[in-house]
Amino acid sequence: MNSRNSRIGLILFFLYLLFYGGFVLINTFSPTTMEATPIAGINVAILYGFGLIVFAFVLALLYGFLCNQEGDEQ
Repeated sequence: MNSRNSRIGLILFFLYLLFYGGFVLINTFSPTTMEATPIAGINVAILYGFGLIVFAFVLALLYGFLCNQEGDEQ
């Protein structure tokens, strides 16, 4: 079970890393994109940042659900 949980954790970590890497790359190579204000005067950097926080929370819930699912089967 530990190897399964570790594998799930690594997959979710790399998924988050992909989205965070997108944030960093956009900030590095197109900072003007982050200055755009698509919703109610809030810029993309703030929206993306809050999106990353919410995404991390969702991934944590998903990890907990997937890891507990294995324990229920035994």
